[in-house]
Amino acid sequence: MTQRIRYRVGQFFRALTARVSDEEVRRATRALTPEAQALFRRQAAQDQRHALAVYHALRQAGHEDPHLLTAALLHDAGKAATRLSAVHRSIIVLLGRFAPALLARLSRGEPGGWRHPFVIHARHAEIGARWAEEAGCLPLTVELIRRHEEEPADGLTEKDRLLAALQVADDVN
Repeated sequence: MTQRIRYRVGQFFRALTARVSDEEVRRATRALTPEAQALFRRQAAQDQRHALAVYHALRQAGHEDPHLLTAALLHDAGKAATRLSAVHRSIIVLLGRFAPALLARLSRGEPGGWRHPFVIHARHAEIGARWAEEAGCLPLTVELIRRHEEEPADGLTEKDRLLAALQVADDVN
């Protein structure tokens, strides 16, 4: 438990100071369509940093599937539908850990007012999948983005294995 708290505190401070270089973004996104590159750049710096960490973790684990790597870069793109401040992100993490029913209640309904960030966070996978589709991403990439927050798949199909790999890399980064 103490290790998890330390990780989350470190994550909070890394989010506050997140930076990405143009060269790093160019190298990682060179296989994306111009529209998908724009979608990546629409993300907050901390989400870009996280996406690059997920991408690099998958590459280091030997994954080369272009659908998976594109999904790694764009899986949280839907969060750009609102400004998720470090405070909102922290509250979401804490509620998810200690009061998931309250987080679920705050995340329901139409995005508006003070609950807007909670609702968008809850829907970011669907929003990001729709934007990825509009940006010309292929159906498998769109599905991986849409499902990245779902319960882990059973691993029976190649699609399930790709989703599981994305989820593991997302969880540790």
